[in-house]
Amino acid sequence: MPDKPDQTPATTEAGTVPRITGIDILAFLCELFAFASLAIWGFVAWPFPWNIVFGIATPVVAIVVWALFVSPRAVLAVHPFVRGVVELLVYVSATIAWWSLGATWVGLIFGVVAVTVGVFAGRRRFA
Repeated sequence: MPDKPDQTPATTEAGTVPRITGIDILAFLCELFAFASLAIWGFVAWPFPWNIVFGIATPVVAIVVWALFVSPRAVLAVHPFVRGVVELLVYVSATIAWWSLGATWVGLIFGVVAVTVGVFAGRRRFA
């Protein structure tokens, strides 16, 4: 409860939508790029019968893990450190996928951008 009547709680009031910032948009784009990277890796890096399996299963597993731990409406409420580690693991897996495909610079640039956006988003969550 607020100490003074003019203070408002930090939570969003019912019926209102939280404000979306540029960091939120960049974080969402990094998520989408990571999932697409894992799908591309699955379809390209494996021979015929396995490319369909890995091309579909890899991003699906990443999306399920993301929904369980990292999503704004995550199924499991975990410590913010665990949330950050899971987010970092998804980004690292996408970076390694690009490296294994021979696109080292794409993986490196994505890794730097994703970690930078994740740091800013994480700092904002702790504020």
